[in-house]
Amino acid sequence: MILACDVGGTKTNVALLESRGGALEIVRLETFQSREHDSLEEILAAFIGSGTLPLEAAGFGVAGPVIGGRAIITNLPWQIEALQLADRFRLPTVALLNDVEALAWAVDSLPDAEILTLQPGLSVVGNVAVVAAGTGLGVSALVRSAGITVSLASEGGHADFAARSNLEVDLLTFLRSRHGHVSVERVLSGPGLVSIHEFLRGSEGGDEPEWLVSGLRSGHPAAAIVRAAMNGSSQACARAVDLFLGIYGAEAGNWALRTLATGGVFLGGGIAAKLLVASSGASEAWRRRAIDLFLLGFLEKGRFRPMLERVPVRVILNDSAPLIGAARCAEIASAARR
Repeated sequence: MILACDVGGTKTNVALLESRGGALEIVRLETFQSREHDSLEEILAAFIGSGTLPLEAAGFGVAGPVIGGRAIITNLPWQIEALQLADRFRLPTVALLNDVEALAWAVDSLPDAEILTLQPGLSVVGNVAVVAAGTGLGVSALVRSAGITVSLASEGGHADFAARSNLEVDLLTFLRSRHGHVSVERVLSGPGLVSIHEFLRGSEGGDEPEWLVSGLRSGHPAAAIVRAAMNGSSQACARAVDLFLGIYGAEAGNWALRTLATGGVFLGGGIAAKLLVASSGASEAWRRRAIDLFLLGFLEKGRFRPMLERVPVRVILNDSAPLIGAARCAEIASAARR
């Protein structure tokens, strides 16, 4: 049995998985509110309880960089150390890795029912790129070389935002006045969508309905912008989402080129599900237009457009994929120790 965790600034998912027929299946899953606990150890103790579990390994996907077996969570005052976890909970093998790196480990095992294809491309064996936009932006890749597959650790979401048009140059200037350095995450994230909306409102003017103003002041302003864009009640929100989708596609295309992702691009995180799957009630016409805007940004790479047209682009629908990936990494590490 393998213990797996997906540790985020808002919530932490903890699961037990078993290998059945060569596939890892979740047999128990609990969700904890991260900020209600002082540490990951406290959450694990609550999950495991007073008894003992026959654990062969544990995998921890965390929202932050992992260096030397130690991680500092980006949006939590937690420090996590692999050796400390192994000692505290008597774990034979511990894999501590970035959460999007963990997500990448899952993509090879996802069934068709847990994937939405945006562009079929050509299915070939090769590197696979993963881009996950949500509270922040994370990227990873499955790199295949000499018969070996490894998942790439990366903090590429904090690389520079590259503007492609005069409008995006103005957006960059707007964000630079706020933040100094403007990373891609400042644009491609929930807070980034809110910033895009504020930029467009400031440059284009116009009034927003009171219900939207109230929604923007709530704890979930990005969700309010998406709803207003989908139901057609705010042109400013619709323009913000359109601009966001084009930039999202462009960055996914950039990452596909940087990793030579001939095996495909997989999109994770909550924003891809909200905008491209449109499970929140948008029309099929709206969803189709959103996909077109994303793919337009993805493919606009000049001489390399033909190559990107052959790259499959898919959305991950399984919210538990990071747990499966963390468990898969732990399983591989455990096997290597034998």
